[in-house]
Amino acid sequence: MPKDSLTDLHQLVWTALLAATIGASAYLIVPIGPVPISMQPLFVFLTGFALGPKRGVMAVGLYLLAGTLGLPVFAGGRSGLGHLFGPTGGYIFGWLAAVWLCGLARQPDGTVSWMRGGGFGLVALLVLYSMGATWLKFALSLSWHKAWLVGVAPFIPWDALKLAAALAAARYMTRIGLLPGRR
Repeated sequence: MPKDSLTDLHQLVWTALLAATIGASAYLIVPIGPVPISMQPLFVFLTGFALGPKRGVMAVGLYLLAGTLGLPVFAGGRSGLGHLFGPTGGYIFGWLAAVWLCGLARQPDGTVSWMRGGGFGLVALLVLYSMGATWLKFALSLSWHKAWLVGVAPFIPWDALKLAAALAAARYMTRIGLLPGRR
């Protein structure tokens, strides 16, 4: 795809659109404790695979800015600094690292292979869980074991499925020409 103002506009629209989908998916939750199961990780992973590291971080940053300014884009329709720095704050900030890592899987031609995407995605999950569980441990004064039981263990199978779905969606979107890359 040639580099011109239309390409820049296309990337800007995708950046805003994916930031909005991360916020909209905050309403799709299953409240199981201090950290709810939401669809947000699916769209965070998709954002990285679809936009690459730089634009992906911009999209998640836009999402964080919207939530900080009071738009109800955090899990369960919450917003503000209180929620951002609450028990789930480590996971929310971890999305910046996760989207960047997933974005690194994107090849220069815009494609993402299953192996590369899966590898970078699993590293992104490990970093996300590490940041989230550490924050949760200190925010709620939990033991490391309890933080892992409450903040990581229930999410592993669901997040693995979300990661696979995000990778499949990004590959499909690239193949049909929605995203820059091979057609």
